[in-house]
Amino acid sequence: MLKNQILLALVLYTSLFHSLPISRSQNHPIFSFNQQKNHEGSSNLIDLKYHMGPVLTSPINIYIIWYGKWDPNHQSTIRDFISSISSPAPSPSVAEWWSTVTLYTDQTGSNVTKNVALSGQFSDHAYSHGKSLTRLSMQSIIKNAVTSKNGTLPLNYRNGLYLVLTSPDVQVQDFCRAVCGFHYFTYASVAGATVPYAWIGNSGAQCPGMCAYPFAWPGGGLPPPAGSGVMGPPNGDPGTDGMISVIAHELAEVSTNPLINAWYAGDDPLAPNEIGDFCLGVYGSGAGGGYTGNVGKDSKGNGFNFNGVKGRKYLVQWVWDPVRGRCFGPNALD
Repeated sequence: MLKNQILLALVLYTSLFHSLPISRSQNHPIFSFNQQKNHEGSSNLIDLKYHMGPVLTSPINIYIIWYGKWDPNHQSTIRDFISSISSPAPSPSVAEWWSTVTLYTDQTGSNVTKNVALSGQFSDHAYSHGKSLTRLSMQSIIKNAVTSKNGTLPLNYRNGLYLVLTSPDVQVQDFCRAVCGFHYFTYASVAGATVPYAWIGNSGAQCPGMCAYPFAWPGGGLPPPAGSGVMGPPNGDPGTDGMISVIAHELAEVSTNPLINAWYAGDDPLAPNEIGDFCLGVYGSGAGGGYTGNVGKDSKGNGFNFNGVKGRKYLVQWVWDPVRGRCFGPNALD
């Protein structure tokens, strides 16, 4: 789960402005933490284990719930990213990135599927559960989407995966303070069946410096200093482009740990370190210390590392490769 994105942003901020306090007046909680190590190189410190639970081996049908009011252009950016997971594009591509996720297997030796499709969408533009949500609200939002009379989604407990995406004006418990997104599974007593899901918020109006870095600076309104690493978003919107990497992060983790009993490190399954957590802030070779790594620039100078369908470009964090024993992406220089 992408709980450490906030810590990464704070590390970036304090490493370049070490004399400036991070105060509650800037809407930043005061954390006591050790700087996260991003393992771009091979490491024997990762204790990633398989805990005998299922992974998503059947073709994945993704159902998006657009919660709140959404810009159609931003929706297109996200839809095209989902379509890019299983569609060919010039290398380095989103599909090649997903091939690392498919290296993970279940106890029968079956791999995470290569087939991911956008199979349905539901617009909750009336904010059915308000504009201030708890974590548990996500399950009720899914229930509403599968029972509503207005364009109901199927309750696909065989191979469905639900994405609840909240618009910039929606506040979510712990959003911008501890998480940028999370994944879990629904309770049958709430949604009618147990299905994996993920929530990701659009941070554009609330905390782009926290959840959309490197497209925004976590400096509490201060301009980014020289060498900050801030770059332009390849699809024109920091909040949406920032969401893409969080969506990718959560999709990789929910596919390899859908019921919180498969691939993770640590002793607590409720606070696991998963395959995306080890590689926060790593987008290319040489990443570390706030540097995204070696990534490309488009004709306008905007940063990206992977190509998608329809000529799209995206900046997506790497994930842990269980064969190489390190963070890896198809744009790696080695």
